[in-house]
Parts: sequence; structure tokens; C-alpha cells
Amino acid sequence: MTKEELGQLILSSERQLYATAKTILADDQDCADAIQESIVKAFTKIHTLKKDRYAKTWLIRILINECYNIARQNKMSEQLDESYVENLTWHEEHYDYSELYKAVNTLKEELRVPVILYYMEEFSVKEVAQILDISEGAVQKRLARAREKLKKVVQLEEIFA
Repeated sequence: MTKEELGQLILSSERQLYATAKTILADDQDCADAIQESIVKAFTKIHTLKKDRYAKTWLIRILINECYNIARQNKMSEQLDESYVENLTWHEEHYDYSELYKAVNTLKEELRVPVILYYMEEFSVKEVAQILDISEGAVQKRLARAREKLKKVVQLEEIFA
């Protein structure tokens, strides 16, 4: 893959990069920093890409690693869910999220990221497994657990609505 092709991939994946970063980091500035750093790393490590057809999953994997680095730097890695809920309250005041999107955001990161990548970003189970560096079976189990949790959240909201 040439640098020009990588640049085109980045431009065409802009929305996906942001959505992926947002599943891990609550702060928009942190998301922007992670994306920017990922782009720099992708250009400097383009020689490590073995097959062009995996360029998008390779780029998303770099982004996810960078998001985790930023989360660790912010000492958020173990308390991410707690701070995410606090930030979600702020975002709800400014954006009109659907109930399902809010429910997805209540999931723990280990379940939230595969759900976003699979259902919203339309990566295959195989691609999600590559991005997260886990087995396809683990992806399927996480998606199943996430669906069960989402079902319970939606049912509870219906009861209390």
C-alpha cells in the first residue's frame, strides 16, 4: 500500500475512526488525539502492513491501541465505566441519542467495543477478532453477552417508562 492509498483510506474512514475512538474514550479531545496519533503511526509503520486488504482492520487496531494508551495516561483504564457514565450525562444534554445507543454506552468496554465494530461499523466477526486480537469465538461470545445485557436494559426501561 502506498502512502497516497493510506491517505485515501484514512479520509474514507474518518467517521469510523471517530466512532471507534468514542467507544473507548469519552472526551472528544482525547478521541481527536488518538486519531491523530494513529494516523502518524500508520504512516510511519506502513511497511508493517502485510496485506493491503487488511489495511482498514490494521488502522483500526492501531487506533484502539492508541485509545488504550490515552486511557492509561489519564488513569481511566480501571475506572473507565464510572467516568464514562459521568461524561455521558453531559453529552445527553447536547445530543439526541436513541435509547439503544444509550443502552450500548452503558455496556462495559469489553462488550461495547465489539458491538460498535460489528453492528454499527459493520466489520465481520473475523475482522473484529483481528482488530481486538482475540478469537472469533470470543467475539461471538461477547456479542451474545452484550445482546443479553441490552435486552435486560431495554426491558427495564420499558417497565419503568
